[in-house]
Amino acid sequence: MKLFRETLLVLFIAISFASYSQNAELTELTDTTELNELKEELDSTNVSFWMVGIGFNAVDDSGNVFKGVFDTEEGWNTVPYPSRLSIGKYFKSGLGIEGIFTYNKYKEGKIVDNFPLEKDVDYFAIDSRLSYDLNKLIGETGWFDPYAGVGLGYTNANNNGRGTYNAILGFRIWFSEKFGMDVNSTGKWGMNQNFRNHKQHAIGVVYRFDVDKKLNKKDQEKIDGLEASLLAEQTRVQDSIADANKANAEAVLLAKQQAEAAEKERLALIEKEKAEKKNKIQGEIDNLDSIYFAFDSSNLTTTSKTVLNNLLSILNTYPELTLEITSHTDSRGSAAYNQVLSEKRLKSTLDYLLNNGIEKNRIEGKAFGESRLINRCDENTKCTEDMHKENRRSEIHVIEF
Repeated sequence: MKLFRETLLVLFIAISFASYSQNAELTELTDTTELNELKEELDSTNVSFWMVGIGFNAVDDSGNVFKGVFDTEEGWNTVPYPSRLSIGKYFKSGLGIEGIFTYNKYKEGKIVDNFPLEKDVDYFAIDSRLSYDLNKLIGETGWFDPYAGVGLGYTNANNNGRGTYNAILGFRIWFSEKFGMDVNSTGKWGMNQNFRNHKQHAIGVVYRFDVDKKLNKKDQEKIDGLEASLLAEQTRVQDSIADANKANAEAVLLAKQQAEAAEKERLALIEKEKAEKKNKIQGEIDNLDSIYFAFDSSNLTTTSKTVLNNLLSILNTYPELTLEITSHTDSRGSAAYNQVLSEKRLKSTLDYLLNNGIEKNRIEGKAFGESRLINRCDENTKCTEDMHKENRRSEIHVIEF
């Protein structure tokens, strides 16, 4: 039993020293992964939760609460098996409410209430306490939770029941998010002055559940700052992407406009070249002699055939050339007669070209009779034969090239 008490004392002192010597500062983070890891780490430092515990207790009923705290040989009473049960609710504010049941045994010969015991005597206590998490004052560590508290209790010691006023000081070491170790000392002052005050020390394992995680103000500010930095970086990247997309869109639009302008210029050049070529061909056709017919005749003359042979040469030289041939008469005779005559003259001209290998779709023909005179020689005007001859003609125009 002596060895057990000394081991309990050494463990109490060692854990206390380790609690203050460990450094749990958090590093600055620069990316989302580390930010999430930081949140997970900080979440467990300031929470509300339920907690149950089981452990050992040592009762010192030797006299003064502040005297002989570590007098394990003479002052402490212990049993070699778990002798303490607790359950409590702890809030985000740092306050906690806990109910505790402890059992112990006074050994024969120990001083209790100023008298030595003649035999072993059982010890029972039921205590309630209100505690406060001192991390709210000194700053969160995430693994080390010192606390202080006050409470009321009922103790049966030396077969005498008594009410007590309690004062508690202790700490918890968290090995994981849910499991930890609780070490504390409680001073108990009897409400009845006939009974002596005593001390009770405890150590045990605790388990917390129904955890409500929340960062403290300092850590929340750190997270907010990191999130703001990440948001600013994200905004910068998005702005850069938007600028790049805008520049790409403008470049695409400019390239499209340039391509359209180039295509328009190319088509204009083609049209210009076609117009020039068309005018050149029309000039070659205009340089041919006119196709004239004898008075009241639709037969081609030798001269007219020579002109049409020259036109055939032009058509064969430019296979993509399409022509329009119009046939006309002078004003002598009726308009109806002259219309029929011009249609016959047109047919004679077209048949000559078609019979000499020109495709039908390359020549269009129209007959206008006397409706398009090129001089003043109408039916009311007296003209010479040469002047009337000018109206007995076929004209040739380039339609497409």
